[in-house]
Amino acid sequence: MRWALVKVCLAVTAMVVIAFAVPLGLVIREMASDRAFSDAERQAGAIAPTLSITTDREELTRAVLSTEPGDRGHLAVHVPAPENAADGTEGEALDIGTRRATPKDVATVQKDGRASIAEVTGGFALLQPTALSTGEIAVVEVFVPEGEVSNGVATAWLMLAGVGVALIVGSVAVADRLGVRMVQPAQRLAGAAQDLGEGRLGTRVPEEGPTELRSAAVAFNSMADQVVQLLANERELAADLSHRLRTPLTVLRLNAASLGEGPAAEQTRSAVQQLEHEVDTIIRTAREQRPQTQGGQSEAGCDASEVIRERMGFWSALAEDEGREVRLAGVDRTVRIPVARPELGAALDALLGNVFRHTPEGTAFAVDVHHSGDAVIVLVSDAGPGIDDPKAALARGASGRAGSSGSTGLGLDIVRRVAESTGGDLRIGRSVLGGTEVRIWIGLHGNRPERGRRGHGRRVGRRIGWRGRKEARTTTGPGVRH
Repeated sequence: MRWALVKVCLAVTAMVVIAFAVPLGLVIREMASDRAFSDAERQAGAIAPTLSITTDREELTRAVLSTEPGDRGHLAVHVPAPENAADGTEGEALDIGTRRATPKDVATVQKDGRASIAEVTGGFALLQPTALSTGEIAVVEVFVPEGEVSNGVATAWLMLAGVGVALIVGSVAVADRLGVRMVQPAQRLAGAAQDLGEGRLGTRVPEEGPTELRSAAVAFNSMADQVVQLLANERELAADLSHRLRTPLTVLRLNAASLGEGPAAEQTRSAVQQLEHEVDTIIRTAREQRPQTQGGQSEAGCDASEVIRERMGFWSALAEDEGREVRLAGVDRTVRIPVARPELGAALDALLGNVFRHTPEGTAFAVDVHHSGDAVIVLVSDAGPGIDDPKAALARGASGRAGSSGSTGLGLDIVRRVAESTGGDLRIGRSVLGGTEVRIWIGLHGNRPERGRRGHGRRVGRRIGWRGRKEARTTTGPGVRH
């Protein structure tokens, strides 16, 4: 917008300057020419009184040389030959001074009796007719050099050009200042909108600039205040809803404490304790505004291998009770990812919980981790019946609506948000075990994977799956393989 205003102002000012300067320059040239020829007429008129008195060569020569143009050789007098009244013969014609005009031009002026300007070498010749006492017409020739005709024109044109350039520069400077006054508030508004979109909820816009931009700033600040208020209300609502779970959890914990001793009782108490911890985490997170970085990623990170081993250790106990064969691969080295530890743990619990919830007892499942340099791929696969419509399952995860299978899709939504917060994605396909394969692509640099890299990730996942199936065949019993 700023440069557009400058260009418009530049074009308009240049057209105005040209429209006035060109005609004015031509007028100045005409005025200089008129001034030069007016001086020549005045000089020619200075010799007229002498011609009216005498036509004697010596007298006329002295009169011509006494004038300034005559002294410089710029004045000449052409007197026609007089007729002799006695015998009718013509006398001698007089030409005093330096002749520059042609005899034809002089004869024409003598015949017509009107002044004329003839173009000669080095300038112009003013031919002024003057009546003699004898009734004849003499012609006074005044030479006007070309430099006198254009005297001062170049200087005047340079001054006009300077004034025009100064006007253009001044108009551009004024337009630039006006553009800055308009563009800066717009840039601040755009920057504030970007900051708000990146999660900096305290961003506000100064209410400055033109009336329209001030109104936009007021509307933006009001919108930002409403967004903050809505988010605060949602956090409070989530905290309140989570807090209501404390009462049934307390009852459940008391009942679990009365189960006595044994593996099942210990697992139940551990599950209740874990559930209580998760509810506390939800309440604490909902009441705090967590800092965000660009792209919505969390500031914290974690070791994906450590978190996966920990959660698989928790689920392997339940898998052993249900007779499920479990395989874990690719977690033998540290893999740092830009995801908070609770978020990654919640995503794994959601996927593994789906395996236990939607596959029959005894169904095997596997978790494979692959590090590709710029991303971490986590594959959760099972040998269950699979998902008939993966797209619909992902749609339920995105919308939160319940599907025909009774699933709300919230678990997949948790996983999808974790992947997309790093620039990755979530995909569902068919696993090499015969059931469902959920692939989580976690970006390490906040960049979305390219198409070719996504395909590479699928091929890597299949290689890991086939290798894992070979390992599963050699496993003597269910459990977790580190």
